[in-house]
Amino acid sequence: MMLYFLYMVVLIHVVIAMTSILSSSYLLVKPSKKLFRLNYILIGLTFASGTYLVLSTHSALLPACIAGLTYLCVVAAAIVIAHRRLLARERTK
Repeated sequence: MMLYFLYMVVLIHVVIAMTSILSSSYLLVKPSKKLFRLNYILIGLTFASGTYLVLSTHSALLPACIAGLTYLCVVAAAIVIAHRRLLARERTK
């Protein structure tokens, strides 16, 4: 039973992370304040589920941190670029 639960948490974690990356990509194309909020929530959920997985499985912290930092760098770069595009669009109005 516990193994099934762990697999479900891993699946949810991957789905949330992939949704976050796709949402960040869409944010680059069409920036909006609602999408920014959605991205922040997805980032928080990804890190919360990742932290739970590391703590519950007693897995190595270094590979998890490297993967998490890589994910954060990609998503943060997309958010920063989208934020700049949104500001530039609002200034031209």
